[in-house]
Amino acid sequence: MKIGIVDLDTSHPQNWIPIERELGHEIVGVWDGGSVHPKAYVEKFAEEHKLPRVFSSLAELAEAADCAIIHGCDWDTHLDKAQPFVQAGKSVLIDKPLAGKVRDIQRLLTWANEGARITGGSSLRFCQETTQWLAQPVSERGTPHTILAGCAVDEFNYGIHAYSLLCGLMGPGAERVRHLGQGVQRRIQVTWEDGRTGFLVVGPAPNYMPFYATIVTEKGVTHFQADASRLYRALLTATLPYLAGETNTPPAPMEALVEPEMIALAARYSWLNDDCEVRLDDLPASDPGYDGAEFAAGYRKAKYP
Repeated sequence: MKIGIVDLDTSHPQNWIPIERELGHEIVGVWDGGSVHPKAYVEKFAEEHKLPRVFSSLAELAEAADCAIIHGCDWDTHLDKAQPFVQAGKSVLIDKPLAGKVRDIQRLLTWANEGARITGGSSLRFCQETTQWLAQPVSERGTPHTILAGCAVDEFNYGIHAYSLLCGLMGPGAERVRHLGQGVQRRIQVTWEDGRTGFLVVGPAPNYMPFYATIVTEKGVTHFQADASRLYRALLTATLPYLAGETNTPPAPMEALVEPEMIALAARYSWLNDDCEVRLDDLPASDPGYDGAEFAAGYRKAKYP
């Protein structure tokens, strides 16, 4: 494919580009919305990474590219930036979090139902530890009935990795969410339609914490920490063939792909409402969700104090 890079906010673009090229794709250029970096950074980035062009508009990039990869740290702008590509019939990979509001998630579902080729999210859904565990025969590994998953740093931008790890292991069908209180980190219970249960530990912590999961099945217990050095390749290997049209089967159906974000929104709603139990189906489209602009402003301040 010819790939267009949208936004350079995070460290992901420079780490993903070499892998994208190794996998046989061409980077045609970049457009940056300026949420984090000044214009001079974008020009320098393009020169250092041998990108042929800095585009002045998303419409121009949508004409030149077969696929957009959206890296903006203001998740509230993801869908507006994806729209020119969707309208042009191009593929879109949206970096995590996919969206931070119910109405944006509903828009993603509508696009997917209309045939748009969109995927993305957290690499933890596709990490090698998860795929290797799932690849075992069910007769040997069993069916997970209880899982503990977690990470640190923050509740959503980074916390979404833990939500995605849990969903990747459990599969679709999350139904209800309850915040269990805040100790050192937030603790969240997620109940699936069939009664299976996941527990999440997310949010800031005093020290570094890895991505981890403990899986309990009728056959035994498995614990792993995800190897962070292999995450980007795992995501791109899982998603780019679908985006390139090499297969018509998405790495995860959109209904399943958005469950981590929906669970995170339900968890937030729960802790803001006396730790009530929240059904995903009952989350109102008017819920303000997580503020992407606020996060991006903080991210920029940390980069350029």
